[in-house]
Amino acid sequence: MPEPDVTPGASMRVDVWLWAVRMFRARSAATAAAKGGHVHVDGARAKPAQKITAGQTIRVRTPGGERILVVRAMLSTRAGAPIAQQCYEDRTPPPDPALRAPVPRRDKGMGRPTKKDRRDLDRLRGRSSR
Repeated sequence: MPEPDVTPGASMRVDVWLWAVRMFRARSAATAAAKGGHVHVDGARAKPAQKITAGQTIRVRTPGGERILVVRAMLSTRAGAPIAQQCYEDRTPPPDPALRAPVPRRDKGMGRPTKKDRRDLDRLRGRSSR
């Protein structure tokens, strides 16, 4: 079982670290995210081979949303979730409760929404009809 490396000055590639701490299912996905500009280290866009050390802040956009992580330790290979969580501090703000509200649904068999229904839905969503 791999142990987190907390030695000062230890560094590793950002794509390998993201894969090792289970932000991506495959290393190739972590590399593609870095190449696509979805990974930022200390506010600057990161290339896949960029070296990171403990204390740096990483912003990564994953299919689940954007995550803000502070590197605490290095992990030589992919490990289980409890070990991986020891290697970073998650500073991602909680999601906006308004975005987590259930989507209004129409009963089955009601047909298409009428103009009045559409206006009511727009008002519920916070959009004005005029």
